[in-house]
Amino acid sequence: MKRTTLITIVGVFFITLASCQNNNAAQKVKAENVEMATTRDAKSIALPVMAFTETEYDFGTINEGDKVEHEFTFTNTGKAPLVIINAKGSCGCTVPEWSKEPIAPGASGTLLVAFNSNGKPNLQNKQITITANTEKGKEILKIKAMVTPKAKVNR
Repeated sequence: MKRTTLITIVGVFFITLASCQNNNAAQKVKAENVEMATTRDAKSIALPVMAFTETEYDFGTINEGDKVEHEFTFTNTGKAPLVIINAKGSCGCTVPEWSKEPIAPGASGTLLVAFNSNGKPNLQNKQITITANTEKGKEILKIKAMVTPKAKVNR
């Protein structure tokens, strides 16, 4: 009885092994399905890319109370329209303005950053966070200025 069971198990093992070797998965793949999947995947990963000419700007030395502006320029080097959803300064003294229209692949756009130095003496480092439909989802710009304090009035 043990011998018959052992022979049966060994026989089933070899039959299973032989049937697995005859299944060549590569032969079952249809060429048109591979082409369709490649096209689909290429479209799904086509994202815009914000390529800035600069990501940091130094206003240098300014006087407290000065209002200064700088325009950051970028190009959409991706393969899909770029949409800036939001742009926000790290404090209320830094205000960005941008186009609400989508920027086509290959086209350029600008983001204007205004900095109000009133009440902000000495070295100031500010950050602008851009939320867009890029792969990272967020882009960062930085500005800085050395703000000369107002003269104090003695009474």
